[in-house]
Amino acid sequence: MAKRNPRLEDLREACVAEALSIIGETGLEQLSLREVARRLGVSHQAPYKHFPSRDHILAEVVSRAYSAFAAYLDQRPRHADPHADLHEMGLAYLSYAHDHPLHYRLMFETQLPHPTEHPEMMRNAKHAFALLRDAIAKLPGHPGPAPPEMHALFVWAALHGLVAIMRCSALDTLGLTADTLQQMIPFAMGQIGLTLEPQPRPDR
Repeated sequence: MAKRNPRLEDLREACVAEALSIIGETGLEQLSLREVARRLGVSHQAPYKHFPSRDHILAEVVSRAYSAFAAYLDQRPRHADPHADLHEMGLAYLSYAHDHPLHYRLMFETQLPHPTEHPEMMRNAKHAFALLRDAIAKLPGHPGPAPPEMHALFVWAALHGLVAIMRCSALDTLGLTADTLQQMIPFAMGQIGLTLEPQPRPDR
């Protein structure tokens, strides 16, 4: 059923909200400016006043997802101890992935519009990564032989893998005890923390 025609000044926001709704309900493949217009009850040309193409409205949706994700990480409980602070950031990452699965999927499991054509999307994406990189750079012994970016990529990969396992139905087929499943996240977070400890330099 077509929705009520939004006021002109609200059209841009309505288009972004409707695009996210389409992706969540029917999948990214069904997103088009014409479908956005149809569902909003406006002319099929109306969304083009704000978004030149499908990629532009998708980039706006993804940009806002990155911005919300970074804000969520930034709002985590802070600790003076850098290891505890980084641990809190990891928990916030996992919590966001659980509570906002559509945003998470858009950010990390979707082919994004071309980066050079959507600089605002990339600024928000880089800001989210910079939060992790900068937290690692504050750890004792960092930066070491490998730059903080390398450690950040490892932590990101480990957390992303943990999210994937938590969402995978195959986990139910392993016959693991409830206690094992309950300890999965603390154990994994502990192992990630161990890899970030300063490594002894080999004797020369």
